[in-house]
Amino acid sequence: MASTRPAGPESPDTSEVRRRRRSPGRLAGYGGTFLGASVLAGVLLAGMALPAVGALGLTAKNTAESFDDIPDDFKAPPLTQATQIFDAKGGLIAKVYERDRTVLTAEQMAPIMRQAQVDIEDARFYEHGAVDLKGVLRAASKNAESGTTAQGASTLTQQYVKNVNVEKAGDDVAAVQEAQRKTLGRKIQELKYAIKLEEDLTKDQILTNYLNITYYGNGAYGVEAASQRYFSKSDKDLTVPEAATLAGLVQNPSQYDPKLHPQAATTRRNVVIDKMLENKHITADQARDAKAAPLGLAYRSPQNGCITAGAGMGFFCDYVRHVVKQDPAFGKTAADRKKLWDQGGLNIYTTLDPDKQAAAQDAVSSNVRVTDTVSAATTMIEPGTGRILAMAQTRPYGLDTTKNQTVVNFNVDYAMGGGNGFQPGSTFKPIVAAAALEAGLPPTQSYSAPNRLDYPTMKTCDGTWRNTVTGKGRSVPNESANEKGPYELKEAMARSVNTYFVQMEQEIGLCPVKQMANKLGITAKASGKPLEEVPAMALGVEEMSPLTMANVYATFAARGMYCAPLAISRITTVQGKDVPVPAPHCDRAFSESTADVINTILNGVTETGTGADLGLDDGRQIAGKTGTSDQKKAAWFDGYTPRLATAVWLGGPAGGVEMRNITINGKFTREVFGASGPGPIWRDAMNQALRGTPKQRLQMADIPDPAPRTDPGATPTDGADPSPSGRPSTPGTSGRPRDGRATTRP
Repeated sequence: MASTRPAGPESPDTSEVRRRRRSPGRLAGYGGTFLGASVLAGVLLAGMALPAVGALGLTAKNTAESFDDIPDDFKAPPLTQATQIFDAKGGLIAKVYERDRTVLTAEQMAPIMRQAQVDIEDARFYEHGAVDLKGVLRAASKNAESGTTAQGASTLTQQYVKNVNVEKAGDDVAAVQEAQRKTLGRKIQELKYAIKLEEDLTKDQILTNYLNITYYGNGAYGVEAASQRYFSKSDKDLTVPEAATLAGLVQNPSQYDPKLHPQAATTRRNVVIDKMLENKHITADQARDAKAAPLGLAYRSPQNGCITAGAGMGFFCDYVRHVVKQDPAFGKTAADRKKLWDQGGLNIYTTLDPDKQAAAQDAVSSNVRVTDTVSAATTMIEPGTGRILAMAQTRPYGLDTTKNQTVVNFNVDYAMGGGNGFQPGSTFKPIVAAAALEAGLPPTQSYSAPNRLDYPTMKTCDGTWRNTVTGKGRSVPNESANEKGPYELKEAMARSVNTYFVQMEQEIGLCPVKQMANKLGITAKASGKPLEEVPAMALGVEEMSPLTMANVYATFAARGMYCAPLAISRITTVQGKDVPVPAPHCDRAFSESTADVINTILNGVTETGTGADLGLDDGRQIAGKTGTSDQKKAAWFDGYTPRLATAVWLGGPAGGVEMRNITINGKFTREVFGASGPGPIWRDAMNQALRGTPKQRLQMADIPDPAPRTDPGATPTDGADPSPSGRPSTPGTSGRPRDGRATTRP
């Protein structure tokens, strides 16, 4: 049956006509002045809901004076809503919220839901003002008869005011309790605000606001969240019995919880249905059918936060949260950015490619078990844009350590939700090479590269580094005893010769290496501590994250164009308004000619060097570098094609696992190298991610091969450096950095 009351927004003309037609009794609800209404309200409050008022000596005059002292600038805060995070193809990654709410307009709400809520909470809502005098007198009479204050007479507008005060309190328990206290002062305040609201808003607007703010239990705020929670459908699709069930919850969401107390919920629902029939919003046949219907719950548990993300996307989801809270694009201050996140109501569209995410997650999960003592992590980046396409790790996102879960994102820096990073080992050597080429050294640069070399004196940005180390830590060895030069750059990179790159550092100085690292996005260690200008920098002793290293290699693939990592492509509010996001930011880190040399020598690593076994199934060109850190506590392979750059780390989550005589994925290995540990993970991830995509060739330079060697040297290695650091040792140590462990925060 059609409603006899307005179901949608009314025009100003209609509203004015209705105001002029109000009876004197109804006008008292608004009051020609606040004083007249407050006197009446004070008397009624004293006699109805607060019987102790008379005993306290509070008179109508006292109440009126208190009433007039209350400011009338009532403002409802923006309602907190759920934020949804989507992948690059529009799939939902996760829904995050302080309060699960989706704000609807009146037109988006089911008329039957609006009618049901009014019928059970305030049937005369469209007939009275801020105060329902008939309701007050009826409640006062019943309370007098029963000797209790069980019968209330708050109008729907007054209830809305109370809900607004609770909303303003947020998560402050004391403030919430204060907003809900049943005191005379609180009642007077709610009444004055209700009067002001009824002057400023139409009844339909007040009802819409009420339905969006009200709590329906089980973490659902507003009718849309409630509809989704209990019936897995939108509010606009509710049936009569479903609308009645939700409307009945408002009085006591716990007592009438249909999931925990189905009988009580059914009884309450039927009371609402009777009210709807009484007010002629449904027919007798509809009422009969509705009461005969089962509750018909299709309950959907609250899904809040990154922990609900599937396909290993929880860590990327958490990274997005850190971006919003830290990037100045989302607010000038940390408080502004936190407010934006907490307020919610955002649709965040990210760069994460679900297909490449699946490839990355499959690769780490199929090569390393959750229960292994080591873990693996990988990040994929699109060269030339900085778009983060995948972010995966073996350990699942969560708080249950008995299931090897963690909330530490091994792919990112500490400030973005990660740990303190991991030594990248020889994957740092191409950065030294890029700095040397930019300084004017030729691609055929040759050094003696002895099997062991004392760290030489080197220039820094601010002075000179001198070797004051005594003992073993004073020098750097190559990986194999028979590995010695001379070598040129191409072969030195393929074999990962440690002493060669220390000699290269000596020639150009440490400052250009640090500056090149800065240009490639490495402005600090993963922990946030400053980079140290030490010779062992070339050997990758300063902890980095996979995201950082993936972006370094993406810059190589993009022929020297560095682009800051980008996780968010667009944000809109639930109303469709665009929210400014960080703009893509790219700068040239080094020349294309330097990049072409780097591509050539890193392609050589995968053709004849330490990564020769990592070719892709379709034979496309690749380039990359292996790396193994101090005492085999971290192993890496970072590589790329022109379309995709991927970094893979393997090691102990806390950095303390020596990967010797170790079982990984059920297979025993005596010693892990970059090519044997993370290398296969990289290959599996890239094979799956690039399957079916066009092949592109790397831009490379023509570098003459060196003359044949008289002594063949050793087989290629990762250039692992088991003892030297190039840092001053402390008494009782071997000279290795004591902070070299890839520690994670709690």
